[in-house]
Order: sequence, then C-alpha cells, then structure tokens
Amino acid sequence: MSGFDTTVHLIYLACAVCFVLGLHLMNAPASARRGNRLSAAGMTAAIVTTAAVLVHDRVIAGWAVAALVAGGVLGAVAGLITARRVEMTAMPQLVSLFNAVGGGAAALIALGDALAHSADLAGQPVRTSVTTVLDLAIGGVTLSGSLVASGKLAGMVPGRPIGVPGGRWINAVLGLAAVVLAGLFLTGHAGMAALYGIGFAALAAGVLLTLPIGGADMPVVISLLNACTGTAVAMAGFVLGSDALIIAGALVGAAGAILTKLMADAMNRPISAIIAGGYGTGDDAAGPAGSTGPVREVTAEDAALQLAYAHKVVIVPGYGLAAAQAQHELVALARALTERGAEVSYGIHPVAGRMPGHMNVLLAEADAPYAQLKDLEEVNPQFPGTDVALVVGANDVTNPAARRPGNPVSGMPILDVDRARSVIVIKRSLGHGYAGIDNELYTHPSTAMLFADAKKGLSALLVGVREYAA
Repeated sequence: MSGFDTTVHLIYLACAVCFVLGLHLMNAPASARRGNRLSAAGMTAAIVTTAAVLVHDRVIAGWAVAALVAGGVLGAVAGLITARRVEMTAMPQLVSLFNAVGGGAAALIALGDALAHSADLAGQPVRTSVTTVLDLAIGGVTLSGSLVASGKLAGMVPGRPIGVPGGRWINAVLGLAAVVLAGLFLTGHAGMAALYGIGFAALAAGVLLTLPIGGADMPVVISLLNACTGTAVAMAGFVLGSDALIIAGALVGAAGAILTKLMADAMNRPISAIIAGGYGTGDDAAGPAGSTGPVREVTAEDAALQLAYAHKVVIVPGYGLAAAQAQHELVALARALTERGAEVSYGIHPVAGRMPGHMNVLLAEADAPYAQLKDLEEVNPQFPGTDVALVVGANDVTNPAARRPGNPVSGMPILDVDRARSVIVIKRSLGHGYAGIDNELYTHPSTAMLFADAKKGLSALLVGVREYAA
C-alpha cells in the first residue's frame, strides 16, 4: 500500500469518527448544532478525498471531473438557499425530500455500477450482486415513498389514508416479482432487464405502501424512510467498496431504525400496523359537538391572570402550535412569565409536531432555553406540583383516556397535564385529534378552554400578562 493509499484510509477513518461523534452530540439540543457541524465537516472531507482519489487514479475523464464539480457546486448552492428559505414548520417535508434524494442516489449508484459491468454481470462477486439488488430495491421504495410522504406533509397529496383498490394484492405481486427477478439476476439467467424490473417494482411499491398511511403516522414514516435511506446508502458502499459510505449509511440506518421503534412505542402502535396504514386523517376542525361533557371556557384576560400569578408553569406544545407557526409568541410568553419569577418549563411529547425532534427544533429556533425543554419522562413527575399547565394545540398526547383499555389511544404514553392544579388549553375547537376520539382532558374539572388560533391566543395572553406586570 502506497503512502497515498494509507493517507486516504486514515482520512476516511477520521471521517467515520466525525460521523459517530456528530451523531452522539445530536442527542442533546445544546450540543446538536456542534454535532451537525462535525458531521458536515466529516462528509466534506470524505467528498474531497474521494475526488482526489478519482483524479489520482485517473479513472474518470476530464468531462466527468467537470460534471462532478458542477454538480457539487449546484448542490451546495441549492442546499444553502433551501436552508435559509425553508420555514421550520416546513422542515418535515424537506427531510422527506432528503430521504428521497438519498434513496434515489443510492439506487442510481447500483444501477450505474451494473451498467459499467454489463458485459460481465455473471462474473461479478456474489457480494456485489446481492448488494446491487438490495440497493436498487430499498432505494427505489425510499425514493417514491418519500416523495409521497413529502407531498402529504406539504398538502400536495391529501393527508388522509388513500386506499388503492387491491393495493395489498398488488404489493404482494410486486414483491413476488422482485424476488423472482432477483433470483434470476443472481443466478446469471437475467441481466440488466431484471434490474430494471426490480427498480420499477420498488418504485411502484413505495407509492402503494405510503398512500394508505395517514397523517398521524407520518412522524414514524419519516423515521422509517430515513432508516431505509441509510440502509440503501450502506448497500451502495458495498457495491463501490467504500468503507466510508458503508459506515455513514449504517449509522443513518441504525439511528433511523432505533428512532422508528421509539416513535412507534410513543404512539403505542406496532410498526406493522403503521405500514398497513389507514390511521389518522389530521386534526378534525369540528365544533363544540366534538365533546360529550360540559366544557368550561375561559377568556384570554382570565387565563392571563392565572398565568401571571402562577409560581410553576409547564407549557405543552403540540401540532397546533407548529401549524400556526406560533413558537415565537410561545417563547415570548414563557420569557415574560420567567421575568415575573415563575418557574417555566416545556413538556415535549416524542410525537409533538410533525416529525421526531420537530418541536425541539421549533422552540430552539425561537431561542427557548435548552434547560427548559423537558421530555415526557422528565416532566410528568412535575405536574402534581404545577400551578398551571398550558396546553397549546396538543390533543391525543394529553388524553387521559390512554390510561384505560379499549380505545384507540389505550397504552399510549401521555403527558399527565390533568394532574396539574389548573389546566388551560388553547385550541381552535373541540375537534378530534388523529385518533378520532374525544379528549377527556377538555371536560376535566380543572381544565379551562381558550378557543383561539395558537398565534392569536398566545399573543393575547402575552398582552394580559404584561398588563398585570405593569
């Protein structure tokens, strides 16, 4: 091994260390930004090193070098513009698009490598042939599935479950066809035609698998597709013989798989049921008829008075906050309460918002102190000693019905806001959440409903709190 090769391997090893450390730093909001920068630095070094290897080994022509440089520049510019222009509330659909790009790129790598060796596909190592098939299948499903998921999140595709007549049978046929084609390819009885067929089957399956999945399960679907993206990238690494690509893909795949399991547990829904689809249509905008018991309504002035003289306040943000883009108003209210001497914290459910970690990012964007962000396990013991629990746009994740068997949210981990001394809920109506059942919190004796859009309601509370402080 030459000195150049040794240097390249050492750089790739350093890049892998950056990926691992970066992922570790992303465990906490306070260090997540450093983790992101470290991972980005590792990927930049890996890309530059790969380009240097291609030039050193003279395996590509001059026009190919120009194409790579142009693609890299265009991608960097597009990424920079997107990062600056996309609102945080639109981040979930952007992540889905990233999943689609990653899965599609991995699939194209497998297809391109196969085309480069099309004259001797039967002579390829078994490891390369198997990973080529897996890369194409997983990448194809991820590409089309992520595009559908992004469309649902962006409102371009209806968020409700969309059933395709005979969809499950079609998926079964597509899966069987892919397996048969893979067998023919691996045994040398079919060439590129089999790979094209596998790719088509994977693309069709991705669409048919994602369309029946409703909005309630989208956070889990994003995590699952992220895991698929990482797996496809790892397979691409095996195809190319790139250790750095294998490590990066394996890390993303493993992290996505773990997060998918955690998110499914947080919703008390098995992953198999999520993939089967048919659950969750979005927040129902139905009027007061959505509740079966007496509801106590409160004005913004009275709610502000309760908050102004509370010693301990726990704020529970939900999807309604994200949809209204009211994170800045919420943090301003929390800051005003803190200035009055109140102890303020945020109780964040794992599926708050529209994707894993979405609510943490929204609040961090509005400069909420990291120390005030509490997860479910940390904040639940605090509710019995809380003067006011302020629920903003959260529905199913606060429903006490989860503690009883026999309903759609039974067993789902919830935020125990009903155990606070007083509860104020800001919501546009008494409409159902994704689970389609009444939220028993709304009729709880200690709960008062402030019917308003999250942004307007929080602004009114902030004005009221400041008036009492004057």
